Amino acid sequence: MESQLLAYDYPLLGAFWTVLWIFLWVLWFMLLFRIIIDIFRDDGMGGWGKAGWLIFVVILPFLGVLVYIIARGKSMGAREIKHVQEQRADMDAYIRATAGSGSQVDELAKLSQLRASGDITDAEYERAKEKILR
Repeated sequence: MESQLLAYDYPLLGAFWTVLWIFLWVLWFMLLFRIIIDIFRDDGMGGWGKAGWLIFVVILPFLGVLVYIIARGKSMGAREIKHVQEQRADMDAYIRATAGSGSQVDELAKLSQLRASGDITDAEYERAKEKILR
């Protein structure tokens, strides 16, 4: 006779354990890759130190990750915060550079005020206006 696999042949607790193990493996790999990224990101550690930690984490992953977290866990968070702050500063600088100092309308209004107050002549006003409109 042919055997059929029915839904009740795989109990709910078995499904729960399977999902739990998959979750733990995904979590483990995320932690492992985060530690490897942290090893390369650390500017205070020399090349031999990075190579040693990397070999330790790759050859003996469970022990290597455990020792790395114990030895360098606090500074790992500080490096992550520093990296995010640097990224934000770079993005802000890029946005400021891309946006420019202001729109053409604002610059023309300032130029018009300078001409009205007598700080620049009409010829200087026309030259500056042509530069802005280019």
